Amino acid sequence: MRLQARLGTADAVTIGLGSMIGAGLFAAFAPAASLAGWNLVPALLLAAFVAFCNASSSAALAARHPAAGGTYVYGRERLGPLWGYLAGWGFVTGKTASCAAMALTAANYLSPSHRDVVAVVFVLLLAGTNYVGITRTARLARVLLLITLAGLAVALVATWLPDSDPPLLPGTGGVPAETGSRWGGLWGTTGAAGLLFFAFAGYARIATLGEEVRDPERTIPRAIPIALGIVVLLYLVVGVTLLGSLGPAGLAESTAPLAEAVEAGPLPWLAPAARIAAGTAALGALLALLAGVGRTAMAMARERDLPGPLDRVHPRFGTPHHAELGVAAVVVVLIAAGDLRAVIGFSSFGVLVYYAIANAAAWTLPGEQRWFPRALPAVGLVGCAVLAFSLPWQAVVAGLGCFGVGLLFRERRKLRSLLLRGRIGPP
Repeated sequence: MRLQARLGTADAVTIGLGSMIGAGLFAAFAPAASLAGWNLVPALLLAAFVAFCNASSSAALAARHPAAGGTYVYGRERLGPLWGYLAGWGFVTGKTASCAAMALTAANYLSPSHRDVVAVVFVLLLAGTNYVGITRTARLARVLLLITLAGLAVALVATWLPDSDPPLLPGTGGVPAETGSRWGGLWGTTGAAGLLFFAFAGYARIATLGEEVRDPERTIPRAIPIALGIVVLLYLVVGVTLLGSLGPAGLAESTAPLAEAVEAGPLPWLAPAARIAAGTAALGALLALLAGVGRTAMAMARERDLPGPLDRVHPRFGTPHHAELGVAAVVVVLIAAGDLRAVIGFSSFGVLVYYAIANAAAWTLPGEQRWFPRALPAVGLVGCAVLAFSLPWQAVVAGLGCFGVGLLFRERRKLRSLLLRGRIGPP
């Protein structure tokens, strides 16, 4: 049973904006600043360029293969089952961990004294919204996005109002002791770009919802660049604001940078607006993440790369309800061990591998099925590889280990399938 195509361009853009704004504005700047220092803006532009290459590849592939699952589907169709599996595994594992991080982020901002319990409640409520229909997901995403943008506007205005203190200049913000020789420089900038790429990954949610988009050949190629362009401009404004207000050292050590920037300004009483914006943004990201991971899990279950019951579609709501509930259950378990900074690196590695495979798949498209030169996905592929292996070594090791576990899981399932079919005898 296929999912129902109900989303238009505005809905797709809204879901993409909700994903990217929630993930990046309130999560990725601090760890990125600890690596790049005053080079945070060049790192942001590098991440945005790689994201643009990936967005172009994803849009062309989604228009050609409008099915739930995103790069998992594209990799299978154009490169082979193994590459599709690796893309799907990286997306599902990395983004499931990100769901826990976003739930914890929202709870930290909105109810810090009961963080874990509130985070679980958020997951259950948003998973329930996704369960009863994708149009309800889009409506709630729109409401959360409007609240986020309103609170963000108030916070930015409060930060930029004239103050008696002069703005920080490059070199005056100090250097966190733990950054050592990696502060700034080429390696620090590319590593920070890898972390900031986490902030742009939300446009994947548009592609993974491809089966539920009306006229995908037209809608998806429009929605992805629109959402990405808006977010790049917004991130530049916020990044410059945070650097000017806190300096790289203060930004690197902050757990709530936008709220702290407002508190340091002339109108500290407006800091709650920044906290509300951060909380609702994290909820918007969590809503879209749960929807995207659930649909990728469903697509993998269709091919038996994940347990078969996850491919069920609800007969009334037209949603992958088993996958939605399964993902929510795993996220609830992960909340107890959620560490936002560690998760960002781990998730970035998995997502960069995911998009490297997307670029490789787009490279195979004939000229009439893409509107960009063939060199663009090649540049995107190289960019993904550079950013992935510029991440902190802990993230690289954890990411490689996760993919190793995924390969072992796949080979075990293949061996079991062959034994059950009687193609090989027992040892």
